[in-house]
Amino acid sequence: MKRTTFFRFTAPSNIVMLVLLVFPLIYSTWLGLHFITFRTINEPVFVGLANFQAVLNDPAFWASLRWTLVIIGITVPAHIVLGFLIALLLNEIKGGLRAIYLAASLIPMIVVPLIGTIVFKQLFDPSGLIAWMYKSVTGDIFVFDATSIKVLILLHTIWIITPWSIVLFFAGMQTISQDQADASSIDGANRRQQIRHVIVPHLRPLIILSTLIAVMDMFRLFDNVFVLTRMNPVFAADTVMAYNFRAAMVMGRLGLGNATAIILVITIIVALVPLMYVTYREQIDQR
Repeated sequence: MKRTTFFRFTAPSNIVMLVLLVFPLIYSTWLGLHFITFRTINEPVFVGLANFQAVLNDPAFWASLRWTLVIIGITVPAHIVLGFLIALLLNEIKGGLRAIYLAASLIPMIVVPLIGTIVFKQLFDPSGLIAWMYKSVTGDIFVFDATSIKVLILLHTIWIITPWSIVLFFAGMQTISQDQADASSIDGANRRQQIRHVIVPHLRPLIILSTLIAVMDMFRLFDNVFVLTRMNPVFAADTVMAYNFRAAMVMGRLGLGNATAIILVITIIVALVPLMYVTYREQIDQR
C-alpha cells in the first residue's frame, strides 16, 4: 500500500485521535503550568514547572504511585491466570451450560462499577454476610483498617477485570485449529502438554493485549478506591488517580491536578513501551 493511500484511509481516525487526545493533552499541559483554583479559574497565574516540581517532591504522590504499582503487580498476573483457567474450563463445557456460565462470568462487566463496589463493601459491613461469617469463624469483628482495605481493593479489582480476559481467551480458544489439536494428541501429548505447547502459544498475542489494557486500567483505578476508602487518608490507599482527585477536587488546586495528570500519562507510556515493543516484534516476526 502506498503511503498516500494509507494516510487517506487513516485520515478520519487520525482526526478523531487529534481532537480527542492531542488537543486535550496540550491544554492540560498548559493548565499544569499555571496556578489555578476554583476561585481564580478565569485568572490563571503562570508558574512554570512549579506544579510539576510540587508533585514530584510530594511523598504522598510517590506513596500513591508505589501502591498503584503494587496493584498492577498483583492484579494483572492474577486476572491473566484466572481468566485463562476459567476460559479453559468454559471451553470444555458443551451445550447450554456454557452460555449460562459465560453470562454469569460477565456480571462484573455489566454492573456499574460504583454500584458493584458499594454492594461488595456491604458484604464486609457489620451486618454483611462475609463479616458475619468472619465473626463466626474467628470470633472477632471484621475491622476496616489500612491492611484490610488494601486487601479488599485487590480482591475487588481482580473481580472486575477478570471477565475481560475470560472473554478474550475464550474467543481465542475457538480459533485453535482442530487439526492442530488432533495432531498433538496423535503425537502423544497429554492435556497439560497441549495447554503448554498449543493453547498458550496460540493465545500469546491475546495475553499481551490483555496485559496492556489491564495496566492502563490500573493506572486509572479510582471508583472502588473512592468507595472503599471514602478518601480517608488513614487507610493510606490512594492510587495515583485518587491522589489526582484529592489535589484537584479536594484541595482545589486545578493546576496541580493537571500537572499530576501529565506525569501520569508519561508514567503510563514508560510502563507500556516494553510491552508494545514485544508486540511489535511479534508482529514483525509473523510476517
